[in-house]
Formats: sequence, C-alpha cells, structure tokens
Amino acid sequence: MTRQDNRLLDAPMRPVVCERCAATVLVRKGSWHQTSIQWDGAAMDACEERRSTVTVDGERSGTRLETCGRLRDTVRRAALDGVIDVPDPGAGDQEDTL
Repeated sequence: MTRQDNRLLDAPMRPVVCERCAATVLVRKGSWHQTSIQWDGAAMDACEERRSTVTVDGERSGTRLETCGRLRDTVRRAALDGVIDVPDPGAGDQEDTL
C-alpha cells in the first residue's frame, strides 16, 4: 500500500527548466528555506555542472555535487516570480538559500 504525500497537495512538484543548460527538473518548495528537487537521467546528463564531475572513463570524480549553482538561481527566480508555489507566505524572508 502506498501512502500519499499530503505535502504535495499544498505545494506540488513543478517542472523548472535551467536557464543555462535547459535541464528540466521537478521542484517543490516547502517553505522559503526548503527546496526539493527531483532529477531524472536526462536532466543529469544535460546539467553542465554535473557533467563536469564525470571523469573521462565515465565515473564520477571525488567531487560530490550537492546542487547546480545555475539551477539554484533559476529556482530562486521561479519562486520569487510565483512560478513555484511557496506555502509559507508569512515568512517574509525571501532572500534565503533556495
């Protein structure tokens, strides 16, 4: 039996296209300070920052990429522009670490 994630009712995952490499990921903001991002294989292949962590033989380098800086900027703008719902309207602090 699968349990439904009720958080998705208030703030569903939305597709966001990176302004740099056009990788499309699914994004959900739980608040101004919380962001969930789902990557698929195509997005991981398209991301220039992620590709830069792959060595010549196709293995990942020792560098662990937590997030793509350009995608983080794209998500920030999408949240500020209202493209992504942020269910914490009373927070007031929109300059965070999206």
